[in-house]
Amino acid sequence: MASLGKIDRRLKSIEDRNKRVESDKEWELSWTRRFLLMIFTYLSIGFYLHAIKIAEPWLNAIVPAVAFMLSTLTLPFFKRVWLKYKSKNA
Repeated sequence: MASLGKIDRRLKSIEDRNKRVESDKEWELSWTRRFLLMIFTYLSIGFYLHAIKIAEPWLNAIVPAVAFMLSTLTLPFFKRVWLKYKSKNA
């Protein structure tokens, strides 16, 4: 039979893991993360377009950065639809 100390350690481990998972989920859904992804997307595409000598690279980099941001906003909706569909077919 497991000792109370061992059970307490396992319970603490599970609670710590749950806190990490909740924090990770908060980060995934945060506007800070989305904004940073949009900025990094804009910068990387802007530098790439500049390197291959596309006219007005910084202006042209706006479209993919905004498109990426829009995709992050619509994914939760599609996830809910997919989960609903999946649960009906299970």
